[in-house]
Amino acid sequence: HHEQNGDDGFPGIRARDINMKENLMLSALPTDIFCSVPGRLSLLSSTSKYKVTVAEVQRRLSPPECLNASLLGGVLRRAKSKDGGKVLRDKLERIGMQLPSGRRKAANVTLLTSLVEGEAIHLARDFGYVCETEFPARQVAEYLSNRSQDLSEQYRRKDLLLATKMVTKELMDLLNQDRSPLCNTKPAIILDQNIQRHLTHFSLITHGFGSPAIVAALTAIQNYLNESLKCIEKNIPSGGLGLQHMDTKPLQLDSKLFLSS
Repeated sequence: HHEQNGDDGFPGIRARDINMKENLMLSALPTDIFCSVPGRLSLLSSTSKYKVTVAEVQRRLSPPECLNASLLGGVLRRAKSKDGGKVLRDKLERIGMQLPSGRRKAANVTLLTSLVEGEAIHLARDFGYVCETEFPARQVAEYLSNRSQDLSEQYRRKDLLLATKMVTKELMDLLNQDRSPLCNTKPAIILDQNIQRHLTHFSLITHGFGSPAIVAALTAIQNYLNESLKCIEKNIPSGGLGLQHMDTKPLQLDSKLFLSS
């Protein structure tokens, strides 16, 4: 959709309502572009611009964040001026959104608050790429796996690694099914609403960064677990000990086990 650089800040919406008087309500769809915002994390000439939809603005005005005019203006990079808040409020009212004067924000402001969804998703994607390609999974696995040569300890460690792999995979699978609304999409929900609403809350606070970032970290952990299992396979003699030689007592995850490593 063609963007005009008009002063009104509604390029996508104005395109459809070009003949309407300034003081009339504009018909805005959730997928309409409210404005374009320059990225905060780009370097020099590679500055990205991110399209912010009407739906995204509505999400920033609603719980859990409930941004006020000042914070929303900062997020959308509106120039600061004496009546900047009033101008923004008027523009929002023209598309049917209320931004009461003197409103107090509901959530704590973090660095993520300053990001629009497009940039938060971009950050999560880049973090995922770095976790996948640069995390030293093999080196860490070799370092930690070779600290004990005791065979029964190696078998026990293998059980721990397999159990951890299963639990982290379970969490990754759940987070990959998160269907929180983002940018101009509102995907069909596939999880139980009782868990999806909590994931949606996390997404609204992190603007889409949260779940993908945790999946990225879990991917690095999975790679470490897989490399650790390879190390242990090398350490255990082939056709090694039969079950009768193994320590078969029930596996108990003692907190001291994690603190001592």
